[in-house]
Amino acid sequence: MNDLDLNTLLGAEDDEGSPRRRSRSAQRGGRRRRRRRNRGRFLAPLLAFVVLAGIIGGGGYYGYLWLSDALVPDDYTGQGTGEVVIEIKQGQSASEVAQELEQQGVVASAKAFINAISNANMSASLQPGSYKLRKKMSAASAAAALVPANRLLATVQLKEGLRLSQTFAELAKQTGKPAKEFAAAAKDVDALDLPPYAKGKLEGYVFPATYEFQPKTTPKEMLAEMVDRFKQAAEQADLEAGAKALGHTPHDIIVIASIVQAEAGRTEDMAKIARVIYNRLDRKPPMKLQMDSTTMYALGKYGTAATNAETKTRHPYNTYYVDGLPPGAITNPGDHAIEAALNPAKGDWLYFVATDPKSNVTKFATTEAEFNQLLNEYRANGG
Repeated sequence: MNDLDLNTLLGAEDDEGSPRRRSRSAQRGGRRRRRRRNRGRFLAPLLAFVVLAGIIGGGGYYGYLWLSDALVPDDYTGQGTGEVVIEIKQGQSASEVAQELEQQGVVASAKAFINAISNANMSASLQPGSYKLRKKMSAASAAAALVPANRLLATVQLKEGLRLSQTFAELAKQTGKPAKEFAAAAKDVDALDLPPYAKGKLEGYVFPATYEFQPKTTPKEMLAEMVDRFKQAAEQADLEAGAKALGHTPHDIIVIASIVQAEAGRTEDMAKIARVIYNRLDRKPPMKLQMDSTTMYALGKYGTAATNAETKTRHPYNTYYVDGLPPGAITNPGDHAIEAALNPAKGDWLYFVATDPKSNVTKFATTEAEFNQLLNEYRANGG
């Protein structure tokens, strides 16, 4: 057989590119090479599956937990049981709140809570405060409970004209904290950030208003908030500029406002009472203020009707005894009294008498004779 016949039998190509026959060994070698190339394409996904199976399988238990939590985080069902108070602190992130809830046993996992607030579009609306929740709540229920309306707050209402000691008693009554803790906190005047013109005296600068305190708010923090509220009122009233225009210090104005607050039975009489005080202070020769309310403060008593014997008390707060204003406020005045002290009515009155204790009507007089007539009217009405 010649060379041409042999090449034809082997399946080789001729010089023109015609197909030639291959030997069996050559065919088997080609199939093995194709199998090796195909095996590479199949091996990559197979290897990935084996690795994943290894993670999920008995040798990868912790990997399974991680994967399971990432896909479907642990969560409780229902509203939960028991009670737990959670505090969201100022500046806490949603993830920090979620971790706290998980640690306290409120939710099954922080991830479930993050998902719940994300679904409810609440991620950026968690407000600082204390909230009453339950143990083992569903994440959705916990998220629904953490809204501002559900914050635990102690509402404290302080009326105008309370003395500092009365303020402490009211704070204790309405918050459940001991009055002695408020008295102790009041001694740390630096921490309360009093205005410089207060001269370190807290009386007069604990502003009467309605406050909402969180359960963990300390007495010192409460008093500091009330002083801050005073500063807001002082700024709104333009206290410092107004005092300067009247030739007095801001502290003088608060002392005058505190006397007005104690003496006035009605808001509409406050500006006239303030005028009486200024007229007495500015009178030539000087005239003592002779305000019964200051005498009662000196004695630790209440009311605005001092006896003749009580007016003889030698005390810096007794304005029957000392000239000018007492050294400090005798009450914590409100907006109206401060406004009256800054804007006294026009008039030349030197006296006033609450002629009818039942209606709190106050009448004013210029002369001592008129004043005596008002006293007689007061006595006739049972005063």
